[in-house]
Amino acid sequence: MRKILITILLLLGFSLSAQDKPNIVLIFMDNFGWGELGCYGGGILRGAPTPRIDKLADEGMRLLNFNVEAQCTPSRAAIMTGRYAIRTGNAEVPLGVGEYGLTQWEYTMPEMLKDAGYVTGMFGKWHLGDSEGRYPTDQGFDEWYGIPNSSDESYWPDNDLFIEGVTPQVKYEYVMEAKRGEKPENIKVYNSAQRLMMDREITDKAKDFIKRKAKGDQPFFCFIPYTQTHLPVEPEPTRKGSTGNGKWGDVLAQLDDYVGELLDVVDQEGIKENTIFIFTADNGPEAAIPHQGFAGPWRGSYFTGLEGSLRVPFIIRWPGKIPAKTVSNEIVHEMDLYSTFANIAGGKIPSDRIIDSKDMTDFFMGKNYKSGREEVIIYVGRHVYGVKWRNWKMMTKELDKGFGVPPKEYSVPLFYNLHLDPREEYPVLNAPPNFWVRYPAGEALLKHLGTFKQEPPIPPFTPDPYLPEK
Repeated sequence: MRKILITILLLLGFSLSAQDKPNIVLIFMDNFGWGELGCYGGGILRGAPTPRIDKLADEGMRLLNFNVEAQCTPSRAAIMTGRYAIRTGNAEVPLGVGEYGLTQWEYTMPEMLKDAGYVTGMFGKWHLGDSEGRYPTDQGFDEWYGIPNSSDESYWPDNDLFIEGVTPQVKYEYVMEAKRGEKPENIKVYNSAQRLMMDREITDKAKDFIKRKAKGDQPFFCFIPYTQTHLPVEPEPTRKGSTGNGKWGDVLAQLDDYVGELLDVVDQEGIKENTIFIFTADNGPEAAIPHQGFAGPWRGSYFTGLEGSLRVPFIIRWPGKIPAKTVSNEIVHEMDLYSTFANIAGGKIPSDRIIDSKDMTDFFMGKNYKSGREEVIIYVGRHVYGVKWRNWKMMTKELDKGFGVPPKEYSVPLFYNLHLDPREEYPVLNAPPNFWVRYPAGEALLKHLGTFKQEPPIPPFTPDPYLPEK
């Protein structure tokens, strides 16, 4: 009887531990500036209030210093692998010809969560591979609905000058759907009309997934990489002119409503207390006029090493676990979600490769005031531009704009104190009292670069199967 009782207790323990693992809903905006939301100084300043997202911030933690990579593809590679994108061969948006994306060797966030007992769904933009073996359902997601690449391709079907098929990459982009183990299906052409409805459909698919999985006996991971506010920034037709403040205001109001719908579903399904809900973005604001976004007090857009490129909104809510109304300026990087989720979900972090992620569990839950991360290596594409260390930046290269201008290179680094100069306009190049910063910042950079001797980066456009050289 004693053995039977122990067996029952063990089984109950395993059952309870599985049920106690939180669901995770992760919203990942596209080209969304730090200053867009009301809780970050935007909202009505940008043409529309954002009451639902602002309330989400009140119910959890809001970070002022959440860092990402400078472009879409590298940012998505970093959050999916817990590694600097340069390591994965995805350090820049794939403007060249070749089979891009994550190799099958990478161990992605959804793969890690699946191995920890989660069901996984993705609804939105991927941009980490558009060939066999490299779609979301090849990289750990049980189901996917969305687009493989970028929203600028929605222009192509309506462009009289477009010539399809001149190379394999020159083709219409499709809205696609897939289940794990199945070949993705082309649902419809991603054209200008479909672009207007894309985030509406993403929201509906995500809501359906949450409703279905909330009734199951497994925790779920719902990844929602929206297509807005990447150009073209236009609302769905029924919302056009709804704010009277132009397309940006209309899209911002639309986004707040979509997020509100997702929050409502979590509440209605009775899983709010056991769901981690996150709102963040892949990189700083859109730069192309008239679609340009707003980075708040920071200077720059995506494709630069400026704070406007690297800092994005980050809000995380987990009722009863993460203290409400918390605001922090501690450095956190998107890569850090990988180790944090692994800790919370009971996932395993691979030991056969370099993982740059840091576990933020205790920081998020208010047990530590400090995040534990002091530095971020700043990449723009495959090039190191500098180091962010505490409230300082040491820069050897700079770009004022995201494209069309060659970078400035400095033989002697520029130093910025972000507390005193948040817009990075007054480098203390001629201020010897602060040259001491080069030692901790330089040490962080040398340590990072030294890891490439241990594990060389995967070359861009590396085909599968890939195995690193021993």
